[in-house]
Amino acid sequence: MFWWDPTYILVIIAALISLAASARVNSTYARYARVRSASGMSGAEAARRILQMQGVYDVSVERVAGNLTDHYDPRSKVLRLSDSTFGSSSVAAVGVAAHECGHALQHARGYAPLAIRSALVPVANLGATLSWPLVLIGLLIRSDSGMLFINAGILLFCAVVLFQIVTLPVEFDASRRGLRLLTETGILYPEEASKTKKVLSAAAMTYVASVAASLLQLLRLLLIARSRDRD
Repeated sequence: MFWWDPTYILVIIAALISLAASARVNSTYARYARVRSASGMSGAEAARRILQMQGVYDVSVERVAGNLTDHYDPRSKVLRLSDSTFGSSSVAAVGVAAHECGHALQHARGYAPLAIRSALVPVANLGATLSWPLVLIGLLIRSDSGMLFINAGILLFCAVVLFQIVTLPVEFDASRRGLRLLTETGILYPEEASKTKKVLSAAAMTYVASVAASLLQLLRLLLIARSRDRD
């Protein structure tokens, strides 16, 4: 009966939500990656200008392999831009670079949600690694002690959900900061920024989709625990 668990429908819904969000961001980025910014500045150049004009001089900008693998590393204070962003002067690439600058500015200004998210990283990683193995062990143990493993797994998975929820304001704020600075510094004209906003909005929806998918997974765990407790 375990292999015909009806809660698998929640897994399918979660996967469809994630796939839809991923497809949207990829198609939106591809569309505006073909639109060159009037300034002609590359993503790396735009990032360096934003950081310099904001008085952030201790963050370096480096290239990292991959497509849309852009990220800011607060530990080493390095803003890493992917191959599709670093040397491209498209409104999409410049927007992604500005978004990552937003994270660097959050770090420099002591933005509280970013600090909370950073503090949650270890427990979230632990939850992502151990939550389902603990639940599966609990399902295999037919005695009352099995519920202890299941509940422990659910508790750890809650940390994953909490991390993703805290991530939402961090990502939205980074995009808001980046878009504002692109126009304030003259890197993009307002009409160009409106196109960049579409790229960043699509990217933000991937984080919303992750939260939705995780909540569905949590609901599935709770339903499994309830069914196991009845047995």
